[in-house]
Amino acid sequence: MQVPPPDRRNSFAQRLFAPLPARYDRLAELLSFGQNGRWRRAMVSRLAPAGQNGQHGEAGQHGEAGQHGEAGQHGQLILDVAAGTAGITLQLARRVDGARIVGVDLTEQMLRQGARNVAASGQADRIALVTGRAEQLPFPDAAFDGLTFSYLLRYVADPQATLAELARVVRPGGTVASLEFLLPPSRFWRFWWRGYTAILLPLGGLLTGGREWFAVGRFLGPSIAGHYRRYPVGWTVQAWRQAGLTDVGWSAMSLGGGLVMWGTRTGG
Repeated sequence: MQVPPPDRRNSFAQRLFAPLPARYDRLAELLSFGQNGRWRRAMVSRLAPAGQNGQHGEAGQHGEAGQHGEAGQHGQLILDVAAGTAGITLQLARRVDGARIVGVDLTEQMLRQGARNVAASGQADRIALVTGRAEQLPFPDAAFDGLTFSYLLRYVADPQATLAELARVVRPGGTVASLEFLLPPSRFWRFWWRGYTAILLPLGGLLTGGREWFAVGRFLGPSIAGHYRRYPVGWTVQAWRQAGLTDVGWSAMSLGGGLVMWGTRTGG
C-alpha cells in the first residue's frame, strides 16, 4: 500500500531522525544513562505472558490495572509502531515466544538500519518492517493481537485521533503498551531535568554524535515540556479510554523521566 503523504509534524520527524540511524541505538543508551533500555523492557513486559521472565515492569505503577494481555501466546501477531531501528521490535521477537512482529515507521532511513539489525539478529523470518504513518496504518481492523508504540505522540498533530487509529488495528482483548518521555512531576527532579535537557543533553549529543545529535538534544526538552502542557498524563489516560481501551494503567519511570502506559482493547 502506498504511504499517505506526511503532514507538517511527520515531515519534521523525518528531518530530525533521517541523519541518526547509524548510531541511534548506542547514543540513545549513552545519553539516557541506560534508562532507555530499562524503559523499553518495562513496556515490552506488558505484552509478555505472565512468568516468562519472572518480572513485570517496574515499581511505581498507577492506574486501574496491571494485567497482561494474551499477545504472548504462540502464533500471535504484534505491531510495533514508531519502530525506528527495530530495537523494540527485536525485543518483542526475543521476549514473546512464537509471535510474529511487524514494525512500522515513517522514516525510511531508520527502517533501513532496522532491517540491518533484524538481519544480524537472525530473526528475519519472524519480523517484517513496513513504512507507514501511525495516523493512517496500512492494516485492517483487529489485525493484531497486541501493539506497542514509543516516543510517538509528540510527533502527531492529533494524539486522540492517532490513539483511535492504533486501537483500531488491535483485536478485542489485545494489549496496547507505550513508552514516552515524561516531565518529572516533582519540582526538585524537574529542576535537575531542565538543567540536563537544556545543557548536558545537547552538549553530550554534540560531543558524541555531532551536529545532528546536538539538534536532537536542543529539541527534546522544550518538546517534552510543551507536550505535557497541552496533554498531561490525566488527559492521556482519558484519551486511551476514548480510543477504546480499558484497564488503562501507567508507570512513571526513573524519577519521572519516562512513562510506560498500557491498556486492553475493548470489544467492538
